[in-house]
Amino acid sequence: MVLDKIFYISILLWIVIIVFRSKFFLHMIQLEGYKNEEYKKWIKTSSKAYPKKIKIFLIILTITLLLYITFIKSNILLYIYIGLWVFLTLAILDFKKEDPKKKLEFTPRAKRLYISSLLVNILQLLILSIIVKKLFPNGKTSIPIILYGLFIINFLQGRNMMLANAIVNPIEKRINMYYYTMAQEKIKSMDNLNTVGITGSFGKTSTKFIVDTILKEKYRVLKTPESYNTPMGISKVINSKLTNDYEIFIAEMGARYIGDIKEIAKLVNPKIGVITSIGPAHLETFKNIENIMKTKYELIEELPSDGIAIFNYDNKYLRKLADKTFKEKILYGLENQEELDIYATNIEVSELGSSFILKDKGGEEIKCTTKLLGKHNVYNILAGVSVAKALGLTFEEIRRGIAKIEPIPHRLNIINPGTGVIVIDDTFNSNPVGVKAALEVLNQFKEGRKIIITPGMVELGDKEEEANREFGVRMSTVCDYVILVGKNRTKPIYKGLKESGYNKNNIIVVQNLDEATGELQKIVKPKDIVLFENDLPDNYEE
Repeated sequence: MVLDKIFYISILLWIVIIVFRSKFFLHMIQLEGYKNEEYKKWIKTSSKAYPKKIKIFLIILTITLLLYITFIKSNILLYIYIGLWVFLTLAILDFKKEDPKKKLEFTPRAKRLYISSLLVNILQLLILSIIVKKLFPNGKTSIPIILYGLFIINFLQGRNMMLANAIVNPIEKRINMYYYTMAQEKIKSMDNLNTVGITGSFGKTSTKFIVDTILKEKYRVLKTPESYNTPMGISKVINSKLTNDYEIFIAEMGARYIGDIKEIAKLVNPKIGVITSIGPAHLETFKNIENIMKTKYELIEELPSDGIAIFNYDNKYLRKLADKTFKEKILYGLENQEELDIYATNIEVSELGSSFILKDKGGEEIKCTTKLLGKHNVYNILAGVSVAKALGLTFEEIRRGIAKIEPIPHRLNIINPGTGVIVIDDTFNSNPVGVKAALEVLNQFKEGRKIIITPGMVELGDKEEEANREFGVRMSTVCDYVILVGKNRTKPIYKGLKESGYNKNNIIVVQNLDEATGELQKIVKPKDIVLFENDLPDNYEE
């Protein structure tokens, strides 16, 4: 009787542990876009999925169970085993509170998957109990075996989340298609709406905010918020926020696989398509630049016959795509100005922002100023100008809009904490173009020492190591101190710094951002400039 009570209390404890651990794995699969293949890669490479301590705990529990069953089936050893099981099960939980960079969002889909994963675990508990009870009717034998099985289920919790996702996936596809079709039909019914689609390897979110600000000088505009750039995210915005009051809808289009942009374009029915850039982003899924080019060009292919295609003509990959496009097109850039429709000259970039002369092919020009930092943002502004010209704004309206553009959070925006130290926050998703721009901005500051804190770049596939090595070479010419986050991940950066003859005493390698901040406090002085370049998402680790 006492044994049964202890057993049921243990089961209750196990359920509580499963409830907490499931949230962690739900968060990880959400960060992987609910894609089992991507999530499976994370499980294989992550130390958080199968921590070293849980493997050790499993070995200890296995040895104890074998000793009990094989040699001494005494009550004392049974209670010791149950006590050990409780201790090790509790020890699996990590009670250290780490603030996630992107919190788990309990969306309806997340709730359905969470409940499904709990049901999978409960079902496994029931099946395990039935089988063991039939094979071992004696409670003194069945109870420790069931508890051991529960520990295994706990151990495999990450895999169970993948199983639950596979089970609910057909249901999710039907739900997604329902909302997708609803949004698609809504867009098609709005005859007076102009939709602008924006994609690119880099710069699409910044460009979206820029286009939105400029167009508001003349139109009522709705844009997809933050980094909403998937079919479901955009469908949600269309179904819940897009009304006949709006004249322009701006949709940012993200992609990780061939066909992704086509799917979004068929949803939003764009009349204007902008490709900001093509480069080595998401190479882990795209594999090569050719696949990226093909995917981004899906936006142009889906434009109607009277649509307008807008290209950054300075990008060598986009130049090829633009040259083969026979729809109406607008070319923007800074180089080869005789071939461009929209361009800028007399660019002056400082720590306060940028100024330039905006010109078009017809000879019209106007001086513009912006709070945005960096030459790369001039490209993003030119993309916005191209959209504005396509929609009939005057240069004066465009100039006013450019002056109102606010820095986009975590994309080269300056923070002055009032300590005399200037902080540049560029922690959103670094890439080769972005890090070059960030270092150029850092170099604009004339006073104070320049300090960079970075874990390097990710999602560059086979080019990641070389890109990070070049990053190290570049920062050696600008930075007085380098703080690298993650010893293994930042080895290529360290190599680039070393090859450039950089002073090793000015390189600090830490394990995480908290350590980096601690080391920064030891060296930073008033008037110093600190660049935070990239911040790895929660599903990346050292």
